[in-house]
Order: sequence, then structure tokens, then C-alpha cells
Amino acid sequence: MLRNRSYFFLLDRSFFVTFARYFTIMIKFILTILFSIMTLYAGAQTKREFRGAWIQCVNGQFEGLGRDRMQQTLSHQLDELQKDGVNAIFFQVRAECDALYPSKIEPWSRFLTGQQGRPPHPYWDPLQWMIEQCHNRGMELHAWINPYRAKTKTTKLMAANHVAILHPDLVFSYDNQWILNPGMSLTREYIISVAEDIVRRYDVDGLHIDDYFYPYPANGMPIPDENLYKELGGSYATIGDWRRANVNLFIRMLGEAVHRCKPWVKFGVSPFGIYRNVSSDPDGSDTNGLQNYDDLYADVLLWVREGWVDYCVPQLYWQIGHPVADYQKLIGWWDQHAYNRPLYIGEDVVRTTKYPDPQNPKSHQLPAKHRLHKRMQHVEGTVLWYAKAVADNVGNYGMTLREHYWRFKALTPLMPFLDDKPPQRPTRVKCLWTEDGPVLFWTPPAAKEWGDVTNRYVIYRFPAGRTVDLDDNTRIVCVTYKTMFPLPYKDGQTEYTYVVTALDRVGNESKGVSVKVKL
Repeated sequence: MLRNRSYFFLLDRSFFVTFARYFTIMIKFILTILFSIMTLYAGAQTKREFRGAWIQCVNGQFEGLGRDRMQQTLSHQLDELQKDGVNAIFFQVRAECDALYPSKIEPWSRFLTGQQGRPPHPYWDPLQWMIEQCHNRGMELHAWINPYRAKTKTTKLMAANHVAILHPDLVFSYDNQWILNPGMSLTREYIISVAEDIVRRYDVDGLHIDDYFYPYPANGMPIPDENLYKELGGSYATIGDWRRANVNLFIRMLGEAVHRCKPWVKFGVSPFGIYRNVSSDPDGSDTNGLQNYDDLYADVLLWVREGWVDYCVPQLYWQIGHPVADYQKLIGWWDQHAYNRPLYIGEDVVRTTKYPDPQNPKSHQLPAKHRLHKRMQHVEGTVLWYAKAVADNVGNYGMTLREHYWRFKALTPLMPFLDDKPPQRPTRVKCLWTEDGPVLFWTPPAAKEWGDVTNRYVIYRFPAGRTVDLDDNTRIVCVTYKTMFPLPYKDGQTEYTYVVTALDRVGNESKGVSVKVKL
């Protein structure tokens, strides 16, 4: 009898163990389904999102590499960034009145060749190459210039055709740097001529300037422009007002020049992350750090309010809980002051992964910052500082973007103030069999004006029986600057509906053209 009871006990225990195992499997399955649904829903809400990354030269990462190694380095970074969901690159092409492209105005950069003025060997054009590489990956390319800096602290030898050598009267020295004097009209004209040269000659999607205006203050070191203020600034109550007016005028003139050359090129700025502290301005942020308005003489909110820039990317490089510049307070402040221009947030990858989430010490701050982004009404994207850290997957940052937050592709935000008219849809969309398998081909629509010109296309794929919904970015399989797309053929038994839409140069999307294929 005891033996029978043991048998039944073992039977019951075996049953419950088996039941528990299957129950656990079912719970995991249900949770997976729920997570997939939530992920799909989240993706569908972010079809338009700016996902940028800065690739800088001023840190010397390319200096002396030569063409082949630099191209290999950049190709690797771009490949990884594409997998991570990045859709725009800011490529630094002018760090100190020099050039990472052939220029008749400024010398070749030492950050490219190791010596300012020395052309690359073998000869090549990094800016043109980067435009082609980014467009091949469906990414925008924004040419990033530093407007006023003429010499960094570490540069020793200047080229004979450098502006500071040819026109030393345009430059002042400050903290072992040379700065083009913002108070001089010839300075504005010179910088604008450089920008116009880039925009006219290259198929860039944007022109981008960073946070350096008047120099970052050094202790006990005044800016040497008192005499110029006395000569030219008589109508301004203070030298600070005069300096801000100089930068304001430059920003307005530069934006107008960019759009005069090519109305579709986006002009943007990435200012220092604090506009003003509340101690200086009741409308300022609850911070206690250096200020754009008072220390760099950059009235960023004026530029945004007046529409002199097309987008703004404040550099919020601090962590949540920073005692002087709390990220959470700052993103909320900028969100309240976005006005009528797209607002993207500049994120420091290394610092984000270095600091723990105050609410969850086992995690770094990427999830918490992402949640803050989603709570903001006006934040339309992110720009990552810096690209190499993302490509190297520091703190698993890149992989988290790839597998979760930026898993599905996104189009860059609309800019109706530049153009709000969608282009015509592509024509002659058809699937043809080639020696490489089935390929979608199409023809760009006819265009009479610049706003009608298309330069890239979106490819959607829907399984048989699924409703075609172009608001669902989980169905986007490719954004391409080409007029063809190879299809993944298996056995010819599975039906899909492919939809091709056209994007104009600003990003407006046409209606779609559908093609049903069996793959």
C-alpha cells in the first residue's frame, strides 16, 4: 500500500513538474507575443524620427590614415550605424578654416593628411565619397562645419593659403586658439562664401554648424574685441548685446545663403545644452552652468523663433541627476521652447552608458532617457555623440538601438516650412527577373520645379492578406537613393505586396504604387 502511494506521489509530482514546465513555456510564449505587439505598435508610432550621428575629424581619428584605411574605417562605422537604425550622418568637413574636400578657398585639413595644406595621396574627395556612401545606405549626409574657429590648440603649422595667414586682421588669439572675429562683416562674408561653395558643389542634404561661436570663456582671459566694440558697437548698450547681434546677423545671413543656393538643403545648429540658467532669466532652465546667451553670445531661441535655422540639436551630454545640468530638467526645458522648428536631442553615448539609472541602478541610462524622449511633445529625434562609440557598441548602446528602440526604419521628420507638397508617385514600377534574381525597377516621376524632384524612395513589404498601411513603418524594408531594389527570392510560393513611394529632397512622401509578387 505504501508502495502504491509512493507511485501515485511520484505520478502526481511528475504531472505537476510537466505542467509547470509547459506553463512556463506558455507564459514565455505569451510574453513574447505581447512584446512583439508592443514593439510593432511602438514602431508604427515613429515613422518620422531623426536618428543622427556625428562623425568628427577634430579628434584626429583619421589623421594620416591614408585613403584606403580611412575608407575602411568609415565604411565599418556606416555599416554598423545603418544596422543600428541611423538615418542621417553629420560629417565634419571644416574644423579650423580647413577642408576635408578640395577647396579653392581653404587648405586641406591636417586632420586628414597630417599637415595642413598637404593634399591626400592617393588623391580623393572625402566629402563626395561620404555623400555617396551615405546615400547608398539610405542615409542623409549633413556637411558639418565649425564657423569661427581658425586654429585649434594643437595645430602648430599653418598653410600659406590659410585665412589667418592671408588676412590676420580677421583673427584674434584666445586661449591658444585663433578665432575669426565675429564682429567683422568680412568674417561673415568669408564664412558664408565657404558654406555656399559646399552647398553649390555637393549634393548634401544639410549644412550643420556646432556650438562654437564666441570662444568658450577661459578664466581671467577677456575677449580682445573692446576696441572694435568702441568703433562699431555704439548703438548697443553693452558689449554682450553687440556680440549677440553679430552672431545673430551671421546666423540669419548663413541660413538665407544656404537656401538661396539650394532651397531644400536643411540648415541646422547644435548649441551648447544650456540656453540660460534660471538665476539669469526667470524663463531659464533649473541649471547652474555655462550659458549660450551670456557666455557664448548665442541667442539660440531667437534663431528658432525667427525660423533662421531649420532644426536645433541642443547638446544634452549630461546624465540624469547631474548636479549642475540635469538631463531630465533640460530635455523638458528645451521641449517647452521648441517653437516652430524640429527639435532633436544631442546624446552623449559614453556618458549615457557610464551612469546608472537613478530609478534602476542595475541599468545604465539609455532606457530612462528613451522614456523621457517619448514623453516629450516636441522632440522629434536624436543625434548621437559620437558615431564611433555607437559603432563600437560601447555599453551595448548600438545593439540596444538595433534590437529595440530603432529596430524598424524611420523617415526623417517633415519640414513644411521648406516645402509641404508631396511629389508625384514613381512610374513604371515592375518586377523583372534578372540574372541575379527578381528585381523591382521604377522610374522617377516628372518634375517641373525643385520641390517636385525626388531623390530617394521607400520600399514597403506586406504579406498576403495584410492591409497596405503606409503609416506602419514596421513594413519598411528599405530607403534607397537608387531606382531598383533586389527582392529576396525563396521558392516562388509566398505572395507579397510591395509598395514603392517617392520622397522629395525635403522628405515629403508620395502616394504608393503596389506590385504583387511571389517569392
